[in-house]
Amino acid sequence: MNRPIIDPTDPRGLLRRMFDAAVASAQPALCLPAHLPAPPKGRTIVIGAGKASAAMARALEDNWPGPLEGLVVTRYGYEVPCERIEIVQAAHPVPDAAGQQAAQRICALVSGLSADDLVLCLISGGGSSLLPLPLDGITLEDKQAVSRELLKSGASISEMNCVRRHLSAIKGGRLAAACHPARVVTLLISDVPGDNACDIASGPTVGDATTCADALAILRRYGIELAAHVKDVLTSGRGESIKPDDPRLAGIDTRMIATPQMALEAAAHVAKSEGIRPYILGDSVEGEARDVGKVMAALALQVTRRGQPFETPCVLLSGGETTVTVRGNGRGGRNVEFLLSLGIALQGEPGIHALAGDTDGVDGQEEIAGAHLAPDTLERAWALGMRPKESLDQNDGHGFFQTLADSVVTGPTLTNVNDFRAILIERK
Repeated sequence: MNRPIIDPTDPRGLLRRMFDAAVASAQPALCLPAHLPAPPKGRTIVIGAGKASAAMARALEDNWPGPLEGLVVTRYGYEVPCERIEIVQAAHPVPDAAGQQAAQRICALVSGLSADDLVLCLISGGGSSLLPLPLDGITLEDKQAVSRELLKSGASISEMNCVRRHLSAIKGGRLAAACHPARVVTLLISDVPGDNACDIASGPTVGDATTCADALAILRRYGIELAAHVKDVLTSGRGESIKPDDPRLAGIDTRMIATPQMALEAAAHVAKSEGIRPYILGDSVEGEARDVGKVMAALALQVTRRGQPFETPCVLLSGGETTVTVRGNGRGGRNVEFLLSLGIALQGEPGIHALAGDTDGVDGQEEIAGAHLAPDTLERAWALGMRPKESLDQNDGHGFFQTLADSVVTGPTLTNVNDFRAILIERK
């Protein structure tokens, strides 16, 4: 029996269907209801932050049997109408005053609760920027400056969030401590490698084992200078977070409702249904985006030229969060940087197509999820007088792929399970 061959007229369509399936699998309306706890004797307070938090709030309202009230903060443009839960919008990835005010209001909402009350905390990726509540002695402008430096440093999301936790009055378990003695159930949509709850939105309801010394070491590692009064918060220990054994965190219930692995499995199901063997290489791939692109290109070439380690036709799937050390003045985007590096390394190898995108619909700071790569991508770029290597040097993946009309634009997806990468290799 002959194995099916990828439709040569629509590899782009197949890649997009896999990406859409990955995003759809993490929609709160689908994944949240099964994880809801029983209603409490007392009040139900809903709080939260993240790119998916408004959609999570709507799914909660649609499935909650009793009264509730609350406030969640989401990224501008990611608002979903709710009747009982207030939705506030704020800035991402660099925080703004709207986020700070929302964080202050959330802290006020959970003060003075009793053991009969329930706090439902809806957390997803992006919450670190959307809940900027600086510790005493630190200003919002200080937090903004640190955020900008971290974002362009090449630091991993885990490293960035370690620093954020130790400069915050709400992250690193502090929000859960403020809820005590109420019961706290946190529903998480993971956007971080390894699904470490402490790193999702910098863990506002999760005990933190890292220390101020760890945060200082990260800042030194990337050559990030702090204002003297900010550095003093870390060197003095005043920025120490709430530790996992803190009695105020006893009984905290943390439930992971959607993860990058689940999204990759949804994409793999689409591939299988269309006769393509899927191989999930990992849901927590990290490293410089351009370096990951080179490694993935080498693997794809081994598959297409040698039939190792996989036979064609197949699709190589991976997730996780790469980083970009900004050196140029382009429009950035770690997914498009990965894809451009991949394309340069493949040098137009026939039969290899790829899509890389952020499942929240925003790659870097652009309202563009990612892009498509085809065997003729470099040839079309050269014909327009473009220099792919120069675009990569300038960190201008978005400019490169948008010029070729190869950008993937989804608009707000209302969820976030990190990056999605698919390399489709046709049968030789």
